[in-house]
Amino acid sequence: MRDQEEQSLKEAKRVEKLAAEEAQLLAKEQARKEAYLAKEQAIEEARQEREAKRAEKQAAEEAQLLAKEQARRDAYLAREQEIAKAQEARKLKAKKQPPK
Repeated sequence: MRDQEEQSLKEAKRVEKLAAEEAQLLAKEQARKEAYLAKEQAIEEARQEREAKRAEKQAAEEAQLLAKEQARRDAYLAREQEIAKAQEARKLKAKKQPPK
């Protein structure tokens, strides 16, 4: 009987130790998963931040380019108007002068 009790006690301790090891492994696995997910989330947040900065920079560049293009068009239109005025002035001057 004593052997059976000792055997049962050893078996109970072994099962208890096995359960404790399994719980420890599960805890380690859970911690590993959480660390992995935290790392992945940090990577994704950094990617989103870079994308937002890139989009902001692109929008600023586009606005600057549009403003530059508008200024170029305005300058061209002003030159064309000056040329037209000068031509009109020459026509009027030519009409006022009698033919030779």
